Amino acid sequence: MQVMWTPWRMEFILSDKTDGCIFCQKPAENRDRENYILYRGRRAFIMLNAYPYSNGHILIAPYEHCPSLELLDDETADEMMRLTRRGIRAIRKAFKPDGLNVGANIGAMAGAGIAEHVHMHVVPRWAGDTNFMPVIGGVRLVPETLETSYDRLMAAGIAGE
Repeated sequence: MQVMWTPWRMEFILSDKTDGCIFCQKPAENRDRENYILYRGRRAFIMLNAYPYSNGHILIAPYEHCPSLELLDDETADEMMRLTRRGIRAIRKAFKPDGLNVGANIGAMAGAGIAEHVHMHVVPRWAGDTNFMPVIGGVRLVPETLETSYDRLMAAGIAGE
């Protein structure tokens, strides 16, 4: 059996998963690079997913702690869509994916890892990016560090041009 080292996962494995909401805590810390916050809007923000499905996987969340899209006021929902589009443009420029998955998991039964704070996912996809590792080994391979993905998206103009 081959061993694949993923030391960055240990922080998540050992972390207290009940300790607050990252979508409320991270923006309040004002440590954008360390928290992978790429862009701050008036009502919502863009950040890298710290446990991505693929490189460049971003999240768009409102500052308001709200469990579902239909509960947001129109201005916040509209800004979330504008930020989703901003993220897509930067991902296309930075990573040149063959496609994208865009969506929100609303509620725990829909797969939301943080069900109490609605957020959108934008996941870059490439031909052949899924292999046997997730199915057989229960392992997802992400070939680039979060810091490198952060820098790549910033260079692509996600924070403004």
